[in-house]
Order: sequence, then structure tokens, then C-alpha cells
Amino acid sequence: MIPFLDLKGVNAQYRAELIEACTEVIDSGWYVQGTEHSEFEKEFAEYCGAKYAIGVANGLDALILILRAYKELGIIKDGDEVIVPSNTYIASILAISENNLVPVLIEPDINTYLIDPSKIEEKITSKTKAIIPVHLYGQTCQMDEIIAIAKKHNLKVIEDSAQSHGAYYKDKRSGNLGDASGFSFYPGKNLGALGDGGVVTTNDEELARCIRALGNYGSHKKYENLYKGVNSRLDEMQAAMLRVKLRYLDNEIDKRKEISKYYLENIKNENIILPTVTTDSVWHLFVIRTNKRDELHKYLLDNSIQTLIHYPLAPHKQEAYSEWKNSNYAISEKIHEEVLSLPISGIQGIQDTNIIIKLLNKFDQ
Repeated sequence: MIPFLDLKGVNAQYRAELIEACTEVIDSGWYVQGTEHSEFEKEFAEYCGAKYAIGVANGLDALILILRAYKELGIIKDGDEVIVPSNTYIASILAISENNLVPVLIEPDINTYLIDPSKIEEKITSKTKAIIPVHLYGQTCQMDEIIAIAKKHNLKVIEDSAQSHGAYYKDKRSGNLGDASGFSFYPGKNLGALGDGGVVTTNDEELARCIRALGNYGSHKKYENLYKGVNSRLDEMQAAMLRVKLRYLDNEIDKRKEISKYYLENIKNENIILPTVTTDSVWHLFVIRTNKRDELHKYLLDNSIQTLIHYPLAPHKQEAYSEWKNSNYAISEKIHEEVLSLPISGIQGIQDTNIIIKLLNKFDQ
């Protein structure tokens, strides 16, 4: 079986360094908000080109805390609207709902799967306060157009960078393109922890200070609480693991780009739609489309190739958002019905990649 993602193999590359880092944390006797945490924040902020990075418990919390901080700072209030793509992973939308805000869904570009900037302005109202562009599958959105719209209407731009660690838009990296950005370090990400983890990046000092306090019980100083906060902190062990893996992230990205290039050049099947790339992508996922998705999924599995569906059900079709059940987001529905993610990782060899390509080219021929 060729796995979709061999996490054990991915982390085995760094086994000695991970064990050493783990041992140092154990021996330090300091397990929350210590040196590893603060050093990772500095290193990740520098990597993204941002002034500040604030470690949090996971990627969802990163987005929740950004919006919560804007509320505490008086920039957003209950009932305000936040624009978000209709085909994103549901976490992007949950962060809005969690803050008593209203998600406004925008259809994506059918070719890139990214939010379509041409459809944003028609949905802006007096209550709109922010846009969340999601760099889905590892490709950055058309940020110049989005930022221009945001400036025109005085909106905040909050990047969902959960899948785009290291991706560039022109000369800037994801995490340094908007007013703030939320990252996930879920183990399957290009930069994945050995558990949950997340981070917020921003160049706004006041926002950074507020988010840091909110994630630490609302406390900016021990036993003094400015806000009714939560406990959402990146622990020392995960920070140590991430510091090791951050050193190799660009190498991971380069290998993913090589595999993706090989896929793009060699998959030749008129039943399969290959990804369209208009900006930089770090290829967190290599997503193809076909109106015979379920048949292809089974065909590959029967031939010992594991693929995944990101994602089988659009957010407006989820029971959690039953109020949208009669909404029409035809492009999103088409995407969710047709996408299939192929195996890709920094340790995937050319032999396995060729096996996958040959099977794809034989499908339904």
C-alpha cells in the first residue's frame, strides 16, 4: 500500500534531533511557556517575515483569538459579518461563529479553488468588518485584489494559513500578507507538530499583546486579568519539535514541488482535471478533480493507493449549519463532489509516484 501520508516516515528523518529536543525539555523541568516556546515564536515570526508570533493550542484557536482580540479592541462587535470562502474547511467558519459573528460565504474560483475576489464586493454591507482568505491546499490567494477591496471598505484581512506554511505571494510569505494570520501545526501539515499546535502572526503590536493575553486566561501579568480569556498555549514539547522541523521546512516544500511538477507533467487522462496554479503553492495537498471521483477513489484503493477527499461535504451542507441547507453554492458543491487528494510528501519516492501516475493514466480508458 502506498499511503496518502506516511507520518512515521516523515518524522523518522528527524528522529535523533527530535529525541534530543524532547530530552532537553524533560530535563529542563519547564513545560509551559518556557524557552522553547519563546524561541520558536521568534524563529517562526522571522521565517514568515512578521514582527510577532504568538503560540496557541491549535489552528482553530488561532483564528478564534484573532477575531476575539479585534472584538476586545473595539474593531469588531457581535453580529458583524466576516467574509470567508464557501469551500473552506469548516474551521475557518467555526472561528467566526464562535465569536458571535456572521459568516458570509463567497464562492471560489473553480480552477484554483481559492476565494474569487471578483465576488467579494457584492457581499459587503455596513456590517462587514473582515475578510478571511484561505490559502487552500497550499496556494496563496490573489492578495493584491483582496487587500485593495479591504482598504476601500476599511476591512481587516485575516489569512487562514493553516495549509500554506512557507508559501509566497510575490515577495512576501503567507503569514505576512494581511493584518493577521492563523496557522495550524496539526501533524499532517507541511510543518507539523507531534500533536496539536498553532500560531498567530501579525505586525500589529497591540493586536499581538491582546491575543497573547487572551490565550493565557486573559492575563498580561501573573494573577492579573485584563480579559475573560481562555487557556490556549503552545506547550514546550510541541514548540521544541517544531523548532527542529522548521529548519527543514523549505527542503520539505522543495520536495513537494518536485513531486507536483512530475504529477503535472505526466498525468495524461482527459477524465482528470489537474490543479491550476496562479500563485506560489507549497503543495500541502495535490488535489485533482473528476466527475468519477468515487470510482477513481475505489480504483486506486483496489490497487493499493491511498487517497483522501478534502472535503466530501461543503460547509453549507453540514448539519452544524442547517440554517444554510437551502442555500445555493453550486461551485463549492461541484468541488466537494469531485476533488480527490493524491499522495504527496517530502519522503515520497519517484517509484511510488510513477506507480500512481500509471494507474491514473489507465483509469477508465
